[in-house]
Amino acid sequence: MKPPLVDEFVAAATSGEDNLPHCALLMARVAYPDLDPSPFLRQLRQMGDTARDHLEIGLGGSPPWRTRLRIVTEFVYGQLGFVGNHEQYDDPRNSLFNDVLSRRMGIPITLAVVFIDVARRAGLVVEGVNFPGHFLVRCLPDAADQTDSAPLLLDPFHAGTLLTDADCVGLLRTHQGVEAMLELGMFGTAGKRDILLRMLSNLKRAYVRLRSFAQAHAVTDLLVALDPAALTELRDRGLLASHLQECAWALRDLETWLRLAPVSDDERDERKQVWDHVKDLRRRMASLN
Repeated sequence: MKPPLVDEFVAAATSGEDNLPHCALLMARVAYPDLDPSPFLRQLRQMGDTARDHLEIGLGGSPPWRTRLRIVTEFVYGQLGFVGNHEQYDDPRNSLFNDVLSRRMGIPITLAVVFIDVARRAGLVVEGVNFPGHFLVRCLPDAADQTDSAPLLLDPFHAGTLLTDADCVGLLRTHQGVEAMLELGMFGTAGKRDILLRMLSNLKRAYVRLRSFAQAHAVTDLLVALDPAALTELRDRGLLASHLQECAWALRDLETWLRLAPVSDDERDERKQVWDHVKDLRRRMASLN
């Protein structure tokens, strides 16, 4: 990816602004280099304004927050028609936010970004939840509401269905096996940076599965720039550069990984594989001189 694009993305992602949809659209330039976020941001803003109008005109007064949540959920998944892409979950378009808005289809985290933005514009207090394997949304009561203070968990992939603890156990075991147990730390709030890193990781995996190594390398550029301490991403960027026959870039990243990655018995085989790869790259470089 061109450095100016990486710089623009990182500047937006690390700013204090509430600009998650804008960052998600900048991320989509790995597939659409000339993408203009403005029309998509206007579309999203109009969705939120319409949701707010539904509440103000249709309900009037100050209905309970659970009622407002139900109306907004029906609007996003019913009237707007957003849906989880069960049949083609690994399609990269599910992680490209412009495609998600155009197709009204995505995976849990990208649908969550839509829902959070629309719901907040409609006056609800919502946040992302970094649940393992399946991103969730949490809706919190109004600060002034003293009668109903228990937050609600929603599944953005299944039409905003409300989740019980038993539902969360089922989701967790789908991804981590039948012995997995819920832990409090699994329900941590996901900030803007957390969400973007998870979106990028999803997109990278989708491109790798398709053997679209150039796009996967561009995504990994963003991952490394946003999280320089992510040594696994540094290693992967080197391996992807090698696939692209960019030997100098590959050597730079893989040698850096070997120098910085902790040495342990568990990683001994992996380090040997990377070291063998580095030696092969050095021979290839020498043959070009």
